[in-house]
Amino acid sequence: MAVAHGSRDPRSAAAVAELLAAVRARRPDLDVRGAFLDLSRPLLADVLDAARGPVVVVPLLLGRAFHARVDLPGLVEAAQRRNRGLSVRVAGVLGPDARLEAAALRRLSEAGVVPGDPEVGVVLAATGSSHPPANARVHEIARRWAGSFGWAGVRPAFASATTPDVPSAVAALRARGAARIAVASWFLAPGLLPDRVAAQAAGAVVAAPLGAAETVADVVVDRYAEALGSGALTA
Repeated sequence: MAVAHGSRDPRSAAAVAELLAAVRARRPDLDVRGAFLDLSRPLLADVLDAARGPVVVVPLLLGRAFHARVDLPGLVEAAQRRNRGLSVRVAGVLGPDARLEAAALRRLSEAGVVPGDPEVGVVLAATGSSHPPANARVHEIARRWAGSFGWAGVRPAFASATTPDVPSAVAALRARGAARIAVASWFLAPGLLPDRVAAQAAGAVVAAPLGAAETVADVVVDRYAEALGSGALTA
């Protein structure tokens, strides 16, 4: 059971469906289903209520922010209270994982941004969280990229909940001498927040979200396997 956040934007659910199709192609032996925490259907609570047999829940979340630490465990616990026979194991979130970074860099390359261009400043744009460790992961990736790819600079930016925002990151890169700005997407799927980032970075090259990149599908499969291998499913 792969669980995404959910969005009112239908492009988000379509991107999740495409990702799950890639997961099924890798593991045709598995019954792979999708659900959402909120805003999209089917909701995880409804799917768990209808579940028969053991379930491994794989969060399609890039980091351990509020949804991973609070929302998802709460929904699973509530479902198990309603159905005492329900066996569930919750896998780890997708990140951190070097394969996610590879997917983000590939999306940037597809947008025409290549390593080694000293005139390009890169904004690594993410959702943002009130949980500092989740934001720290994005800062770590930006620092690693800044030291590895020869751009004019790399700055993290967040669409909500924390700073710096995208305009601040763009201004910092301009101050470092960046003649052009590119935005790398640390989002799984299209939606309100990626659109906000693109609007705030008007005139920049904006990479697509990670979506159904092959490496992302590989991470989903591995999180399932890790959860299944960590012990018996529990009711």
